[in-house]
Amino acid sequence: MKDSTILKDFAKYASLNVLGMIGLSCYILADTFFVSKGLGANGLTALNLAIPIYSFINGSGLMLGMGGATKYSILKSQDKTKEANHTFTNTILLTLGLAAIFFFMGIFFSSTITRLLGADEVVYQMTKTYLRVILLFTPMFMLNSMLLCFVRNDGAPQLSMLAMIGGSLSNVILDYIFIFPFNMGIFGAVFATGLAPIISIFIMSPFFFKKKNHFHLIKCRLSGVMIRNILSTGLPSLITEVSSGIVIIVFNKIILGLQGNIGVAAYGVIANLSIVVISIYTGIAQGVQPIISNNHGIGNQKNTKQILRYSLVTVLIISALVYVCVFFGADSITSVFNSEHNSTLQSIAITGLRIYFTACMFAGFNIILSVYFTSTERVLPAHIISILRGFIIIIPMAFLLSAIASMTGVWLTFPLTEMIVAIVGVVLYLRSKKATYCNAS
Repeated sequence: MKDSTILKDFAKYASLNVLGMIGLSCYILADTFFVSKGLGANGLTALNLAIPIYSFINGSGLMLGMGGATKYSILKSQDKTKEANHTFTNTILLTLGLAAIFFFMGIFFSSTITRLLGADEVVYQMTKTYLRVILLFTPMFMLNSMLLCFVRNDGAPQLSMLAMIGGSLSNVILDYIFIFPFNMGIFGAVFATGLAPIISIFIMSPFFFKKKNHFHLIKCRLSGVMIRNILSTGLPSLITEVSSGIVIIVFNKIILGLQGNIGVAAYGVIANLSIVVISIYTGIAQGVQPIISNNHGIGNQKNTKQILRYSLVTVLIISALVYVCVFFGADSITSVFNSEHNSTLQSIAITGLRIYFTACMFAGFNIILSVYFTSTERVLPAHIISILRGFIIIIPMAFLLSAIASMTGVWLTFPLTEMIVAIVGVVLYLRSKKATYCNAS
């Protein structure tokens, strides 16, 4: 394939998926906006305490979707149709099994989880309501995430984008209707969010009814080898999503001790805006995954590296634009979510935005590199990057820096962690490049 063709494919898949991922991330951003307007700082606090559970659910769906779809794309490029369908069937079964666990947690353990997340008496009921409904809608969230990945890898990125945006727009509209005209409070916000993946699946349904899909359910048993491949390939996606939830939990605990509920509400503004920005990088990474996997499957390493270069340059440009907007617009951004005009919340969030988002470029680099390794079946370096940025460095760093520099230390944790991981990522890439060269020789 010529460079112009590769650039065209990159632009098509990346742009469509970025638009879709921004739409998908707006599930929570819409909740943040409407909850702040309808329920004030306490509503924001409750939302931010419950949001980590959504990260666990979304991460699980992405793990199975990305793991299964990546393997499917490679097998499809090698004309191994039966094995590709075997992969899809196993992915469906895993998705339904894992979703059932979350569903029953919602029925039996919502109160326990709410207390573990740190909700006090003021925000306990709102947090529990949001948490329980999110867990009960888990099957729809996970099935939607999985199908989006497979549809994208089956040559229909436009449909994947439309489904993500359609689901998100419905969430925004229903959020407004349920919270304000219907006066349904926090339940209205989370119910609107739960309906969004159902609408997204409905948008994708003609693809299956008209039999345009090349992946199908077949009669087969669960394969231990296949399950390991799916989980191993998709694990970095899970770690990326789950770690964001764990980081929010850790940050909430630290900030509660430093600034109380108002501090957590301020962090809620930053964390939820961060989800949108990170979704842009995730959108690029997931968008290029099908073409990287396809080229890797047919042995075209030149094209895979070219796509990586395009991705990294795009991340650099977007990061610069995002940080300029956040730095100069921090006051206006915070005001949008600060409906009660709380001066303490405003001050904490403005400072946090300007420090926290210095991580943009490094975070984007790490996400792209991790998916590149996954798409080319080099899971170990992908796992290293994901685990380092998700757990090993950021959590100890949060406790250390907050003890040294209070809230400034909390805000510095994310950028310093991503910078350290980016350095490790460069080393891993250079080592893998050298190993590939040696094997070729």
